[in-house]
Amino acid sequence: MIGLGIMGSAMSANLVKAGFKVFGYDPVAKARARLKTAGGTPCDSATDVARQSRFIVLSLPSEAALDEACAALIGGAGKGTVVAETSTLPEAAKLRAQALLARNGITLLDCPLSGTGAQALTRDLAVYASGDAAGIKQFAPVFEGFARARYDVGAFGNGMRMKLVANLLVAIHNLSTAEALALGARSGLDPAMVVRVVADGAGGSRMFQVRGPVMVDRSWEQATMKVSTWQKDMRLIGDLLEATATAAPLFAACVPVYNAAMALGHGPDDTAAVYSVLEHMMGASPKGAVKAARGKPKVNAKAKAKVKTNA
Repeated sequence: MIGLGIMGSAMSANLVKAGFKVFGYDPVAKARARLKTAGGTPCDSATDVARQSRFIVLSLPSEAALDEACAALIGGAGKGTVVAETSTLPEAAKLRAQALLARNGITLLDCPLSGTGAQALTRDLAVYASGDAAGIKQFAPVFEGFARARYDVGAFGNGMRMKLVANLLVAIHNLSTAEALALGARSGLDPAMVVRVVADGAGGSRMFQVRGPVMVDRSWEQATMKVSTWQKDMRLIGDLLEATATAAPLFAACVPVYNAAMALGHGPDDTAAVYSVLEHMMGASPKGAVKAARGKPKVNAKAKAKVKTNA
């Protein structure tokens, strides 16, 4: 495993539980320590991981990190190694990496994941596997070690496109969850009851189930998807929408709210922190948001203007 952040650490721990011998690297010492605690073997470099493993998972934050990982793979991995790239990165960057590694006898698969860090901990992930069919088949036991489902979606790059389609919905559902909880609270309903009841009905969604409790508890400092990281995903969705000339008014309406979350200092927090943005728009105190406040909502014009400015 190269990359032991929120997702990489969770996947590694589940692979250890599934009986795999897991070697991993991350430049952050605490991440390597977590792997050791989980029963894995931390390595001093990504090249060391490549030397130890025939099947390698990449869970990376940026294109630069992917470039570094490719250099390490070329320096350490043997021919016939299969690599599953699970990060949310531009398709063009993954295609460059695929071509580079192929010239060195290494098969790269494009396999982004559907699920949050919290879901990764419980092996509640879906893999959108794309690329070499034989490589995907060889990698199947590893996927089963950290994911509940795998969908083979075709040619290399289809995985990323499917991921962005799914994340467009995540962006909307996450914000709509915040809106629904804000309305419930200001209507005098108990927020915890709203989560319990709505999640079991037609209006519920997976994001409502996952992020609703985080919003109610105001526990977004325990991030399973950081707002700062999510900004990258939002940009990639926007790029694909533009490239395909796809109309997406709901997604467009979400963008300034996530930008405002960054402006309000929620970069390190979970994306459930969009609830805090709505509080500012309503002029609500932090405590007043999830505690019922009866009466017609009053919009704080200054805060609302700030949200629009960050579009």
